[in-house]
Amino acid sequence: MEMKRVMMSSAERSKEKKRSISRRLGKYMKEQKGRIYIIRRCMVMLLCSHD
Repeated sequence: MEMKRVMMSSAERSKEKKRSISRRLGKYMKEQKGRIYIIRRCMVMLLCSHD
């Protein structure tokens, strides 16, 4: 495994780094989307509740 890492070109390392960043960003965006969905549902329930 170490030999594979040593033999990688700088272009391949850059590509791998970009992929890693995009994965983290995708995970973060998915998390935020879930939070916004929950907040939106709570707001609708609060606004639509009639006493």
